[in-house]
Amino acid sequence: MTTSVLGIADDQALGGSLRLVVTDPRSLRAAKAAVDEVIEAIDAAASRFRPDSELSRLNAAPEKEVAVSMLLGQAITAGLRGAQLTEGAVDPTVGTAVKLAGYDADFAQVIKDGGPLRVRATQVPGWRAIRFEAATRRVWIPRGVEIDLGATAKALAADLAARAAAEAIAGGGVLVSLGGDIAVAGAAPAGGWAVQVSEDSGAPVDSREETVTINDGGIATSSTTVRRWTRGAVSLHHIIDPATGLPADGPWRTATVVAATCVDANIASTAAIVKGHRALAWLESRGLAARLVDQDGSVERTSRWPSVGVPANSRRSL
Repeated sequence: MTTSVLGIADDQALGGSLRLVVTDPRSLRAAKAAVDEVIEAIDAAASRFRPDSELSRLNAAPEKEVAVSMLLGQAITAGLRGAQLTEGAVDPTVGTAVKLAGYDADFAQVIKDGGPLRVRATQVPGWRAIRFEAATRRVWIPRGVEIDLGATAKALAADLAARAAAEAIAGGGVLVSLGGDIAVAGAAPAGGWAVQVSEDSGAPVDSREETVTINDGGIATSSTTVRRWTRGAVSLHHIIDPATGLPADGPWRTATVVAATCVDANIASTAAIVKGHRALAWLESRGLAARLVDQDGSVERTSRWPSVGVPANSRRSL
């Protein structure tokens, strides 16, 4: 992401990097306070790494009807919507499969090179196993199902944080990046928000890298190259294919999508990794601007991906 605006704050949040950019540097402190409040709330509600989180308590109560908070209800709604829209390619019931693959703690604490694991290919329970009544926010999960909202909760946090920060500074422009999940709100700077498209969200700004400009909405990148670890000389990553319960093994190593919200962008980018060879046609059918990088580094773009100097259309919803 470029750093042409003056109000910038860098931090760590939700197991990764946080960058906040505001168009008026005088509003940075107020914007950061609003962002921190949202992130603390989403972590307490939807973290699968905190035993005291609301989600952990829900997962520990199978076959019981549990009333959840408005925020966790919002996160579960986003997760189930993602599953429905992607025909199950993004599924919130992959929690157990992710743990079995070795991603059983905050990524900073995951052992990067460990002994072998016995991981058996098996289809995950499936999102339809979750009973959720949105009006009453009551949830029921069967025994053996563990909800993991990793594919949507961080993106939801970016959307909510950007919106809260923009409100806190009375309409000034705000960009929030949470480990590559980017949401913007308020008045964009002149020329829009220029975002560097990198496989690693922590990569330094490089003029040789491709950039995309957005005025609203969100952009998300899903990649199998950054959150990787090794078990018994086998390289694994965090994006699970619900059809097998194993890390996705397709042609794409990175997918970047622009959409009306960061949640929609993240759902689509994760689905692209899982859908593999079907991803480009699926993204085109949704009218989304997307950029895919295959295992050899070759790049494919959908027809809506903008040319240099043209803002991306971020008004497309899934």
